Amino acid sequence: MGTQRGGVFVHAQGLCESESVGDGTRVWAFAHVLPGARVGQNCNICDGAYVEGGAVLGDGVTVKNQVMIFDGVTVGDHVFLGPGVAFTNDLNPRAHVKRGGDELLPTVVERGATLGARVTVVCGVTIGEYAFVGAGAVVTKDVPAHAFVVGNPARQIGWACWCGLRLPESLDCTCGRSFALDGDVVREQVA
Repeated sequence: MGTQRGGVFVHAQGLCESESVGDGTRVWAFAHVLPGARVGQNCNICDGAYVEGGAVLGDGVTVKNQVMIFDGVTVGDHVFLGPGVAFTNDLNPRAHVKRGGDELLPTVVERGATLGARVTVVCGVTIGEYAFVGAGAVVTKDVPAHAFVVGNPARQIGWACWCGLRLPESLDCTCGRSFALDGDVVREQVA
């Protein structure tokens, strides 16, 4: 039950007002994609999600139920946003002060990252490639690529593989990938 607009599926109770949505993307019931939002191909925008004009989503992004993505947020390819993830874009919000454009702090979630259920991301941070943010965490500062972070405020407790598993101390994942520390970052070892 829904409509097909080009290669985009919109549920009968979903609302997609953006003209910049890639083929294969699905917008489900009670989700709202505002004009000006840019959404890549093959994204899944689940029930009750909100994508504001000025937000950018790459290809293959999963936006689970009740996710709030506001102007100034850029989400890379193949990012997973768990249920109830919320982004902010104003460090000093006031109902009587309307800010926009350059007054909003940009937030970037890089390719392949995972944000678990009910994660809150305070604006102005970058979450690195393939980072894993555990459910309920509050991200207040940058998260390195492949970092595994939890808590409020989020703190790093390890490293995450490309496949999503937390890496053991050896940095050798059960999926067959191996990593090594290079200073304060972890890099995949190529055979």
